[in-house]
Amino acid sequence: MTATQTSIATARVAARAAADKIAQDIVALDVSERLALADVFLIASAPSERQVNAIVDGIEEELGKQDLRPVRREGRSGGRWVLLDYSDVVIHVQHEEDRVFYALERLWKDCPVVDLQLGDDTSAKAAVSSDSE
Repeated sequence: MTATQTSIATARVAARAAADKIAQDIVALDVSERLALADVFLIASAPSERQVNAIVDGIEEELGKQDLRPVRREGRSGGRWVLLDYSDVVIHVQHEEDRVFYALERLWKDCPVVDLQLGDDTSAKAAVSSDSE
């Protein structure tokens, strides 16, 4: 089983919103074959707590325009690692130090990378095409 087109589209909207707020190293992983509770993990980082929260605000605003609201939100007060759970898409926005420490991409390295179609202005990781499309 691979991530649904709806989940991929949601991840792309969230990734564009994160990129607009200068998020770094935006990566989406198709976790649908490993997890029953989500299709895509979107991971992004920022160099400060303030920017982490700005990225989260941007993502929530853009997804809200599509009538999507997170079913769960964690870590907002600390601004180090905010998790937004949109059921099929789980978004992790981390302070860059926490991202290096927790290394979510390493934990999920067996999962295909989703092409976020962000263009040349983001990390090379985001441009890798996924087997799920």
